[in-house]
Amino acid sequence: MTGPTADPAPASGRPLADLSVVEFSSFVAGPSAGMTLAQLGAQVVRVDPLGGGNDHHRWPVAPDGASIYWASLNKGKRSVTVDVRSEAGRELVAALATAGSGVFLDNAVGQRWLSYEALSARRADLVHVRVQGHRDGRPAVDYTVNAEVGVPQMTGPESMDAPVNHVLPAWDLLTGATAVAGLLSALHERSVTGRGAHVQIALADVALAGVANLGWLADAELSGRDRSRLGNHVYGSFGADFATSDGQRLMVVALTEKQWRALCRVTATEDVFRALERALDTDLDSESERYRLRETIAAVLRPWFAARPLDELAEQLDVARVLWSPYRTVRQAAARYAPDQDPVVRHVDQPGIGRMLAAASPLRWPDGGLPPQPAPRLGADTAEVLTALLGLTDAELGRLHEQQVIRLVDA
Repeated sequence: MTGPTADPAPASGRPLADLSVVEFSSFVAGPSAGMTLAQLGAQVVRVDPLGGGNDHHRWPVAPDGASIYWASLNKGKRSVTVDVRSEAGRELVAALATAGSGVFLDNAVGQRWLSYEALSARRADLVHVRVQGHRDGRPAVDYTVNAEVGVPQMTGPESMDAPVNHVLPAWDLLTGATAVAGLLSALHERSVTGRGAHVQIALADVALAGVANLGWLADAELSGRDRSRLGNHVYGSFGADFATSDGQRLMVVALTEKQWRALCRVTATEDVFRALERALDTDLDSESERYRLRETIAAVLRPWFAARPLDELAEQLDVARVLWSPYRTVRQAAARYAPDQDPVVRHVDQPGIGRMLAAASPLRWPDGGLPPQPAPRLGADTAEVLTALLGLTDAELGRLHEQQVIRLVDA
């Protein structure tokens, strides 16, 4: 058996360049899925009602009121606006959903005219991915499902009694990523069998699966108790935040024996902790023992960090290969990427906003992949998309514009 005669071409950062996707969604989960596909080279068409969807003006906003949020989640897409309250508008959206590659992504729960049954009657091999709140059709957002699975009761200072919401919509983002996995899996199956697919994913199910996959549900069931709040300590291991002499703070984590020993060496506390082990008949090379004695360990280490400025600590901790990071504000984090030297986060010229930081896909490809792309102006691609995907003529576009079914935007 002989191998290939030539080296294969390097993988491209645009593997989905031959795929077209129509997206009819809002807020985070659906748009983030569409954005991920666009960052992999797919031609993603976002369809919105005339004037924009519920998320078109969502905060954060630029000084003139344009939504930075919307622009950031719709990078690299094309924008079509349609009056979806009219029969003609709904016909256009249904036609778009089944055109091109026959891939449709939405969160239009309860819209029978966009049901899989209605759309697959037009195209049998349709791949339709629907994002839901709850699987039974009830609405949900990240804050509500996070509350349902107990995360806010574990978040915050140990002295807190009230729940503490997490500001990052982690379940939304994970739902978007999982929706992409489902969509690509359905496309693979279609390439083998020729069959379409109806893939549904509920935000609440993603949250439930997430906490179950981390073992949190089983732990609560088997132990018969809730996990207590830990502040900034790391559950089950050693991790704590420390103040520096110049008023900064940093987070230090020692998950492994190697990381723990590096931390002891750089802080010159090896003898102290050996004495502590003898006194308490314990072994701090054990992750569970470091967790049990986390307050004592932090108290021993705190003066060493408090006696040094952050710059000095950074140098010493990096040389010692300690696992750590400084705490930064979002403003400080943004300032780090202002020079446009990072391959993921760079400035783009965003229509309606101007120069702003935006992200490309964090996946790394041999050819570098696609750089960050701006989002389109709302409705800017309506005429071009309807012509390319549906074959509408200028006269037909003009009539639809006059009937206010679409709104043609000047280039």
